[in-house]
Amino acid sequence: MSDDKPPSSRPQQKTLFDRIGQFLSGKPQDQEDLLEILQQAHKKYLLDAESLAMIQGILQFSEMRVRDIMIPRVQMNVIPKDAEIETIFPLILEPGHSRFPVIEDDRSKVVGILLAKDLLFHLLENKKQTVADLMRPVSVVPESKRLNVLLKEFRAERNHMAIVVDEYGMTAGLVTIEDVLEEIVGEIEDEHDGQEEEYIQKHGAKKFTLKALMPITEFNEYFSSDLTDDEHETIGGFVVHQLGHLPKKGDKLEYNGFRFEVAHADDRRVYLLILKLISS
Repeated sequence: MSDDKPPSSRPQQKTLFDRIGQFLSGKPQDQEDLLEILQQAHKKYLLDAESLAMIQGILQFSEMRVRDIMIPRVQMNVIPKDAEIETIFPLILEPGHSRFPVIEDDRSKVVGILLAKDLLFHLLENKKQTVADLMRPVSVVPESKRLNVLLKEFRAERNHMAIVVDEYGMTAGLVTIEDVLEEIVGEIEDEHDGQEEEYIQKHGAKKFTLKALMPITEFNEYFSSDLTDDEHETIGGFVVHQLGHLPKKGDKLEYNGFRFEVAHADDRRVYLLILKLISS
């Protein structure tokens, strides 16, 4: 008896790969050519939008550096080193993070990392302790480190967070393994992401940190302003529209008594803004 199967019963799984192979047969000369071929495959329904976005993230990943995705220092939720454990529970519970940078003297010096789970052992032991007694060593990386190298280090050291320092050794921000992975797979939501969005963090009478996704209507209500933009609904979209290009970290916009500074952005969108009130 022949082992040959009739054509109708042969596996069809190779068809998709064969068709994608036809697109790749053009032998792309660089990354730009490859992206164009992949976009053509998407238009012909050989590749869904989610897969295309992931591949694009992977291709851009090795070119990105820690400074492109880090959480700025002004946005960090920190714990004082000399604080008694009983006094820090409100600081731990409100943001709902699992790891917190531990500071000494001021926010520019991070001396350790406090894991929320370590507080459980403190409760069981019922000892009088300070944060310094429970904190773990901190991993430090430069702003210029490439993300693909950082991911390898995270995996090798089984680490989940690192403090980012500038060229002078001062704390510039922090980065987590989740931040790195999101550049490939997109935003990863945890159990706290579904809670009510908080768009504003106040740092003084005239300084604020804003999430770029903050609706313009909420911005106007909070600051008693009248910003309008027929094309965009968020404050990040407003800033991009006013500048006329996708801004980079450090770009500034002054508008009607407000000074916006981009604190976190990539080549796709703006994430975080620093706002200063400059009106008299």
